[in-house]
Amino acid sequence: QVQLVESGGGLVQDGDSLRLSCAASGRTFSNYAMGWFRQAPGNEREFVSAISSTGSNTYYVDSAKGRFTISRDNAKNTVYLQMNSLKPEDTAVYYCAARRNSIILSTISSGYDYWGQGTQVTVSS
Repeated sequence: QVQLVESGGGLVQDGDSLRLSCAASGRTFSNYAMGWFRQAPGNEREFVSAISSTGSNTYYVDSAKGRFTISRDNAKNTVYLQMNSLKPEDTAVYYCAARRNSIILSTISSGYDYWGQGTQVTVSS
């Protein structure tokens, strides 16, 4: 079992930055690939970014490329999502997730085994 707790969300303005954190506890964090997803009201949960267990491989949804950066610190059992140039359409609840298959990154929700409770990000125009 892996427990995930997100933090760092908040209310910001168009063009601002935020860094989300996801702290993991339980099983060995470095064995898991990690992902970030988001869900806006009335929308399905969508993939944002993923990172392999060692941090050597990353992947982003097109809308996040060039603005968001995923990283991890295995010594701190934490994965981060640095979000720059935020836009109102980035408003959503952001979730981190852990995937036992640490080699292959996944962009779908069902590919992940553990989820955090989410943190709200609101970008005002």
